[in-house]
Amino acid sequence: MDLTDYIPSVADFPIPGVSFKDITPLLASPEAFRESVDRLIEGTAGLGFDKIAAFDARGFLWAAPMAYQLALPIIPIRKAGKLPREAVSDTYRGEYDDVVVEMHADAVGPGDRVLLVDDVIATGESMRSGCRLVERLGGTVAGCAAVIELTFLGAAEKLTAYPVVSLVRF
Repeated sequence: MDLTDYIPSVADFPIPGVSFKDITPLLASPEAFRESVDRLIEGTAGLGFDKIAAFDARGFLWAAPMAYQLALPIIPIRKAGKLPREAVSDTYRGEYDDVVVEMHADAVGPGDRVLLVDDVIATGESMRSGCRLVERLGGTVAGCAAVIELTFLGAAEKLTAYPVVSLVRF
């Protein structure tokens, strides 16, 4: 199955000049969605992770079924102020301004190997921020995974220290 058939480009969204990759048709197709989850599991199988961290909110869509299938804990990475207990934070440069993300302070510990999952790796800034959170808590980043990688935005240069698995590259 060619997953690109389920990821149309939307011109000039959210601003003029941007060609937005729309994942909603992929989510609307049970077969395509199942295929994307299965391929992420297969593509990351050799990375040796024991926890999955996911970015709010679209990363949750893939990380949750992966964690369920693999019987692993899932760790939410959320914007500041959304987690109810003690959290560690990191700041990265988003598309329009600085973004602060957090992870519970007790979510990762020494010896934990964590796979980070999101829907898209664009500039690599959010994924790199998640890596810093895992490492700050003493864990090891086993890899970074996403359905889509936008190669023209330079994420590969920011993530050279980690294995990166992406299903579709634009």
